[in-house]
Amino acid sequence: PGMPPGRMGGPMGVMGGQMPGPSYGGGSIPMRPGMGPPSMDASRKRFLHQQQQQEAPKRRKMADKVLPQRIRDLVPESQAYMDLLAFERKLDQTIARKRMEIQEAIKKPIMQKRKLRIYISNTFTPSKPEGEESEKVSSWELRVEGKLLEEAGKQKRKFSSFFKSLVIELDKELYGPDNHLVEWHRMPTTQETDGFQVKRPGDVNVKCTLLLMLDHQPPQYKLDPRLARLLGVHTQTRASIMQALWLYIKNNKLQDSHEKEFINCNRYFRQIFNCPRMRFSEIPMKLAGLLQHPDPIVINHIISVDPTDQKKTACYDIDVEVDDPLKTQMNSFLSSANTVLANKLFSVL
Repeated sequence: PGMPPGRMGGPMGVMGGQMPGPSYGGGSIPMRPGMGPPSMDASRKRFLHQQQQQEAPKRRKMADKVLPQRIRDLVPESQAYMDLLAFERKLDQTIARKRMEIQEAIKKPIMQKRKLRIYISNTFTPSKPEGEESEKVSSWELRVEGKLLEEAGKQKRKFSSFFKSLVIELDKELYGPDNHLVEWHRMPTTQETDGFQVKRPGDVNVKCTLLLMLDHQPPQYKLDPRLARLLGVHTQTRASIMQALWLYIKNNKLQDSHEKEFINCNRYFRQIFNCPRMRFSEIPMKLAGLLQHPDPIVINHIISVDPTDQKKTACYDIDVEVDDPLKTQMNSFLSSANTVLANKLFSVL
């Protein structure tokens, strides 16, 4: 009722015509008997709606950034805005490149040399007559401590963290072959400490020798004297030794011109490696026999039992390698947001 005649192309109940409905592709969809108007699935509607919402900001963002050509023609001052966009792109590229350079640089150890001051002192406790509450036997106590000079930062490194081992050798004639050595060696469960103490009975001056083995990170090795003179390297990391070896091979043209994987040894290499020719792949194995542990730091000291020497402290400065503070700044640079990076770069500029 109320429908104009001829709208459906036939009498009511005979679906010979076409139902009006949404147009897809400019045409109409033929309907089968008993079928209602076509409708879109609800989940598909939600998906299309979400996709449109996600794409809309991107389209708006690009439209907001790039001005149409007609606007630029009408407003000559808009060229300054386009120059800012070009500078922004250049800035993004510079930040991305710097991030990659820092990521590569941070993989390598970044170390700097600092002075570690070692303090060696001792106290002496004389024996007391019987009946008094004190030591019945004279004794002395040796203290070995140290700290970095001009150490930056609030967190201070423990003295023992710089060393792999510490050996104190006392006078063998006074303390015998079984009690003249005091040893400390780093273990996986070692607790770091600010110093070492050694206490022994005695009332005479004692000669002692301290052997300090630095804990290099990465590890360092001492070269065979012949190879050290040839390469000009005494104690270095394995990577630095390999680099110096390759530079010597390259500068002296020892690489075979036809078989690139071989090295033709000169008279110095023949004396050191005991072969006239060798492969590059054989170098690490042959080099292992020419590397030794670095020499320890040797300090000779006298433990005095003279009461007038009790306040005297011997000081020794040694060079140690510590992490460069720049490495911490690099890590924070990489972890910061892009906005912070841009602000830092602008402040530098």
